[in-house]
Amino acid sequence: QVQLVESGGGLVQAGGSLRLSCVGSGSSFIFSLSTMAWYRQTPGKQRELVASIARDGSTNYADSVKGRFTVSRENAKKTLYLQMNSLSPEDTGVYYCNGRPPFPTWGQGTQVTVPS
Repeated sequence: QVQLVESGGGLVQAGGSLRLSCVGSGSSFIFSLSTMAWYRQTPGKQRELVASIARDGSTNYADSVKGRFTVSRENAKKTLYLQMNSLSPEDTGVYYCNGRPPFPTWGQGTQVTVPS
């Protein structure tokens, strides 16, 4: 079973930055071979894909975060990162990491709040 633990969220003013981290574990989980992704959940909306990174390092981003967010990975540490710059209130939400497509189990997520 895959276990994912996100961290790094918080309250930040508009224009600020945050760096999220996600550590994966599990006996059957080969992090280095998995396409990993960050998802965002906001109240009243479906969870949306924010960014993903394949095992070869190629990345994809939602249009709303292109040029502001950067996804990266450190396979030796089974860790996924999301560097978020120029944050806006629209970025507020709970951020989750998971595979792409997602594994059945989700972590607890990490809350990012950018007040308007």
